[in-house]
Amino acid sequence: MDKEVREYWEDFCAEHGIEKDVPVEAWAFGIGGKQADYLAELVNRGKKMATTSAYEPYGLDGEEIPRPGEYNIILDGRGNPVCVTQTKVVEVIPFAQISAEHAWHEGEDDRSYESWRKVHVEFLSEQLKQYRLELTDDTPCVCEVFEKIG
Repeated sequence: MDKEVREYWEDFCAEHGIEKDVPVEAWAFGIGGKQADYLAELVNRGKKMATTSAYEPYGLDGEEIPRPGEYNIILDGRGNPVCVTQTKVVEVIPFAQISAEHAWHEGEDDRSYESWRKVHVEFLSEQLKQYRLELTDDTPCVCEVFEKIG
């Protein structure tokens, strides 16, 4: 975590009475750039309250999937902090079984399942291609619900 993001977190903790040494991750949505800016702004406005990613890369990268209670600093496409969220619910679900409700909570476009599915077929296919994996209806996905807390 760079100095600016660390200072943002420390100021946030002081303002909200949170111990600054609790685990926190800083990350941007998507592939970066304008997409990251757009999605970070949706979170900041309270419209985006969920996200979906492929499950398999977590293990391949040696990372753990998100856990309820964890804090996240949401970054824009340039790596600047935008807001802080706290993970509330995490489920691993086959791609074809992700609900329209979850899609709505992702807050993107018109919030329809059809729109969500189109965007996520593209995003998850690209994510998985890096690992020589393909997206299928049975591909396990990490569905995370979070709350913006500041």
